[in-house]
Amino acid sequence: MDATIAGSGAVASAAATRVRWRIFAVVFALVVINLIDRTALSIAMPTIAREFDLSPTMQGVILSAFFWTYALLQVPGGWLIDRYGPRRLMAGATLAWGLFQSLAAFATGGLSLLLTRLGLGAAEAPLFPAGAKLNAIWLSPQERGRGAVLMDSGSPLGAAFGGVIISFLILALDSWRLAFLAAGLGTIALGALAWRILRDDPAMHPQVNAAELAAIRAVPEGGRASEAPSRITARSLAGLMLGRMAWAMINFGLLTWGPSYLAQARGFDLKQMGAATFVIFLAGMSGSLFAGFTADALFARGWSRAAVYRGMLGVSGLAVFATFVALPQVADPVGAVALLSVTLFFLYWGSLYWSLPPLLAPRDKVGLVGGIMNFAGSASGIAVPILTGLILQATGAYLAVLMFFAACALVYVAGTMLIAYPKA
Repeated sequence: MDATIAGSGAVASAAATRVRWRIFAVVFALVVINLIDRTALSIAMPTIAREFDLSPTMQGVILSAFFWTYALLQVPGGWLIDRYGPRRLMAGATLAWGLFQSLAAFATGGLSLLLTRLGLGAAEAPLFPAGAKLNAIWLSPQERGRGAVLMDSGSPLGAAFGGVIISFLILALDSWRLAFLAAGLGTIALGALAWRILRDDPAMHPQVNAAELAAIRAVPEGGRASEAPSRITARSLAGLMLGRMAWAMINFGLLTWGPSYLAQARGFDLKQMGAATFVIFLAGMSGSLFAGFTADALFARGWSRAAVYRGMLGVSGLAVFATFVALPQVADPVGAVALLSVTLFFLYWGSLYWSLPPLLAPRDKVGLVGGIMNFAGSASGIAVPILTGLILQATGAYLAVLMFFAACALVYVAGTMLIAYPKA
């Protein structure tokens, strides 16, 4: 392919294909389905809790179980991605988590449901680190902000559609079990599509032309041929993990307990809860896309990476802090949904974190560093459903939970400020 670029001016001058964005459209779809499957239990939990007679603490344990295996396999998954490529890991993982989502439909109690969540967590573990690896392989440094948010914006959209779709299926089929089975079978079909479209190397994709390959390998004006450092510094790794852990406390806290908060603290029924969840997380998707496109636009105008990342992520955390402090003062349920929508809009500026592993780590360690970062976030996923359940059981109200999330927002800002961003 390099020889073709060097030896054929006609090919090189042709309009660039846009296969790289098709790749990220597939990644986006996988993340959407990933979050629909992951969120299904949160939406169905009020119904399941009544059927299985689950206490708030036991509900928290089951909601947390997904993250036990998800976190455990982040670092090994990142290593496997670097060794075998993201295509195999992504497609195989999608097939596997679709299977476990389907098996959840046959749970007979809290223990069997917990076991299917363990399997779901293990299967979903490679997805985001593999997306970070594809970001490094398929996009130039000037496009990685957009690539990161095109991947991560699928999370709030999946949560939004998860609320609507799972609520609708439960009501239409009069069964949470059939809703889970339908979601799982759809995921299995998507896994086959991912294998067909994804590739580990743009030069090996039959539809990528020379002009697109040149665009992928382009560097900023005055930049170097490779922006990848020889290693990631201990300070940056610590900041990356701390910031992501605190961000994920809020994100996974809302994903797992948000529907119950709307039902118990705001009096929403299942249909209202699904609609509110859709609006709230759709705002999160909007915030994610806004952050990525804005960051790349600022880079193009000559802003330094340190100024953009510290500024945007700092505003993100402070805005989230302010909304959680204000939320208990809002009595109107519609006003509460509006304020939570603002929370998610700013929270999902944190999608920019997925553009950091290609920026901070050597090219052959991007999957590993992405896995380490996601391990930190997944550890929060383990802790926060249980912590929320314990706080709720101890206090009988959500006020302390909201203040805990506000404190996490400040830690998210502190972690972001620790990271040493490249000057270019």
